[in-house]
Amino acid sequence: MRTFFAILFSLWASVSVAQETDIQAVISQQIAAFQQDDFEQAFTYASPNIQGFFGTSDRFGQMVTSGYPMVHRPDSVRYLELREIAGNLWQRVMITDPKGVIHLLDYQMQMIDGMWRINGVQILPKPGETA
Repeated sequence: MRTFFAILFSLWASVSVAQETDIQAVISQQIAAFQQDDFEQAFTYASPNIQGFFGTSDRFGQMVTSGYPMVHRPDSVRYLELREIAGNLWQRVMITDPKGVIHLLDYQMQMIDGMWRINGVQILPKPGETA
């Protein structure tokens, strides 16, 4: 019986690792597009909800450059934990901006037609700050 549970856990863990890898790849590809000011390509990684809200890649790009400059021009990106909260997957990302300031962000991910898409990004308060 232990062998059965060990195999089951191993299969679950490998699916989770694959899922995490795919999610991180989507976020990395969007950030790479931002770094090239390719807002049209970056917009393709957003969920239909986000695309509908902004309407155009230009409006989306303006929002990112003004509201998320650390994502537009990161110095470094580090992936932290992937969590499930109320049925949604959230990827925590630590971004260091060019000035050396560290930012924690949560990316809500959504599976759409077999592809992971970004359904929202929250900038988390720094330790000691209140939201």
